[in-house]
Amino acid sequence: MTSMRGRVAALLGAVAVVAGSALSAPPAGFAVAAGVPGVDGGITGQAPCPEAPGFICGTLTVPFDRSGAVPGTLGLRVALTGNSAAPRGDLLFLTGGPGQPGASAIERMAGKLEPLLKDYRLVMFDQRGTGQGALQCPGLQEDMGSSDLAVPRRQSIADCAAALGPDARHYSTADTVADIDLLRRALGARKLTLDGVSYGSFVAQRYALAHPTRVARLVLDSVVPQQGFDPLDLAALPATARVLRAACRATGCTTDPAADLAATVRRYGNGARILSALTGYEFVDPDYGGVPEILHEAAAGRPEKLLEFFEFVHLEVDAAPAEELSQGLHSAALCADSRFPWGTTDTPVDSRPAALERTRERLTAEQTWPYDAATATGLGSMLVCLHWPREQVPPAPHRRKLPNVPVLLLGGDRDISTPYELLYEQAESMHHPQIVIVPGAAHSVQNRADNPAGRQAVYDFLLR
Repeated sequence: MTSMRGRVAALLGAVAVVAGSALSAPPAGFAVAAGVPGVDGGITGQAPCPEAPGFICGTLTVPFDRSGAVPGTLGLRVALTGNSAAPRGDLLFLTGGPGQPGASAIERMAGKLEPLLKDYRLVMFDQRGTGQGALQCPGLQEDMGSSDLAVPRRQSIADCAAALGPDARHYSTADTVADIDLLRRALGARKLTLDGVSYGSFVAQRYALAHPTRVARLVLDSVVPQQGFDPLDLAALPATARVLRAACRATGCTTDPAADLAATVRRYGNGARILSALTGYEFVDPDYGGVPEILHEAAAGRPEKLLEFFEFVHLEVDAAPAEELSQGLHSAALCADSRFPWGTTDTPVDSRPAALERTRERLTAEQTWPYDAATATGLGSMLVCLHWPREQVPPAPHRRKLPNVPVLLLGGDRDISTPYELLYEQAESMHHPQIVIVPGAAHSVQNRADNPAGRQAVYDFLLR
């Protein structure tokens, strides 16, 4: 592990990640009020961003509960370039998670998207519950950090749900979509061009479905399906074999990492932990350097380096404060948005485990190899929502084609988190989509890939 630690420390230095509230106090950024004043007041307090003075920051005020049952507003931080008269209008870049902030990343993303900035005004914002207004769940944050899949302690889930209380249901994607339309109005834009990465691609699609006449173009990077994430991760499980074998060929390793992974899971029953570690590690090393050797030794009954790998990813890769990725927001949004083997979060808690067990019994080896059924039903986000308190959830839109606007779908062939199989599946719900798969790239192509082909595809697409 010494050589791996040194190699990844260098990678972490070069690649930035654009990855509990007390019951008696509202979330940060929450202002108690008798009504919802000022929600049509534009972006207020505009001034140079303290951490990036070349950009403008301000606040968008949105209603906390659009039904009016819970009074008050949220102040969402917005960052933008100064070219308000950009000929092609506003490009809203949506970060992932759910739980990542946006405003603090504008300088980095402006660098990545620099060829577009004469034609577009770049806009980023902190979706509700993120950034300076991050929902705080310390135990869950410690257990999961920036991971979707790390298995948290049961007490951490309970503490988070208790801290957020019934207000958790106001942090769904439907709320964020409504916030974006207020942002559009505050910007004075008739239409938005949306560029979403990972969860941001899901938000972009949901916005397009809710406001089809308000979208000019869509860039969907590391695509999450419009119906939401699959809590069983049945695309990522078999895709792991393809990805690890491709990385092995590229680096000249001499083993079969997929077969060794399957043997390791059979021997130790640790599939969920392996998948979590791999999806964290891909962010900093799309070649998965050292992983085939670790899996080969574990398959042969020598798991010591694998255990070190788990600890390394948890402490050095996945560790993140709530201000970088809020696990409180992550849990609140996924549990409100998603469909599970037991139904939705409106399903009684006591009936959920039996439904999950029935699903586990029906899963086949073909669906889960090189993992097993216990992996699919034992992933972290699934377990958080298994134990999340019952709450009313917003209705999900029926799956249908996105509006007939230009769409670019961007993926990497080394991405386990959102494998390109999902991208091709989503393309069926779009009119004449353009698809670009970048060799050697993992998750978040525009932000992280060494290969510039993905960013060039975005430039060509948005400037044509």
